[in-house]
Amino acid sequence: MSKLLDGRVAIVTGAGRGIGRAHALELAAHGAAVVVNDYGVSLAGQRGPGEGSGESPADQVVAEIEAAGGRAVANGADVADFADAEAMVRQAIDTFGGLDVLVNNAGFVRDRMLVNTSEEEWDAVVRVHLKGHFAPLRHAGAYWRAEAKEGRQRSARVVNTSSGAGLQGSVGQATYSAAKAGIAGLTLVAAQEMGRYGVTVNAIAPVARTRMTEGAFDTSAMALPEDNSPVVAWLASVGSADVTGRVIEIDGGRITVENGWSHGPSHDLGRRWDAAEVGPALRDLLSAAPDPEPVYGA
Repeated sequence: MSKLLDGRVAIVTGAGRGIGRAHALELAAHGAAVVVNDYGVSLAGQRGPGEGSGESPADQVVAEIEAAGGRAVANGADVADFADAEAMVRQAIDTFGGLDVLVNNAGFVRDRMLVNTSEEEWDAVVRVHLKGHFAPLRHAGAYWRAEAKEGRQRSARVVNTSSGAGLQGSVGQATYSAAKAGIAGLTLVAAQEMGRYGVTVNAIAPVARTRMTEGAFDTSAMALPEDNSPVVAWLASVGSADVTGRVIEIDGGRITVENGWSHGPSHDLGRRWDAAEVGPALRDLLSAAPDPEPVYGA
């Protein structure tokens, strides 16, 4: 019996643990050959004893996939390093003969209230989340464009990882929230630019009990990492060709299509506003607008 992802080649970043590991196992179970990327760092993004030494988390996931009869290869690239990301894409092509799916998942947190956040913490989190999405997407996209121009257009899929923190905000996570909001914006633009090459680009906002969330929230009622992965598997399939440019929140058995920033009530004065007129008009508009969603972490 054929499987949902038979013959497809996927990269999953940050796949050594948590949600990324669950994605890699799910895609492999559906027949995909998987490049299992993991840089082997701590929750705060640091290498050290037990992190990045000996058998890597990526090697362990590859062993699980192969034990179940699947195909996989480990990759230790720093996904935010431009050259490393290019080499990761090339590894998929050279090892498995092509690339069809990119699941951008890698990330870490350094939570601080905004006024306590250091420049180094800001740069590190934005680098791994936002640049760590851009760099693999840039190189995979270049490959898919070249394939299309040569008459070999692939039915390619990108699944990015945003967060409720990026969509609604999260107290104590200004940097993480900003990076995840940036990923949602990147998803919208990439979907518009890459559709001509047969590529769909979507994002998920997963909710799960992982080492990243355990320190920030009460996770006792949260879904498991693997509860998110069936949605990723379907988005990675050929059958999802009509879905692109969407952000989908996943919370256990519930999936929600996010509307993002959409136009609400408006008032066109027909001329330049006087400052004194703005307050009353804006308050009228706000009274007609729906209340905002509760802020994450509040």
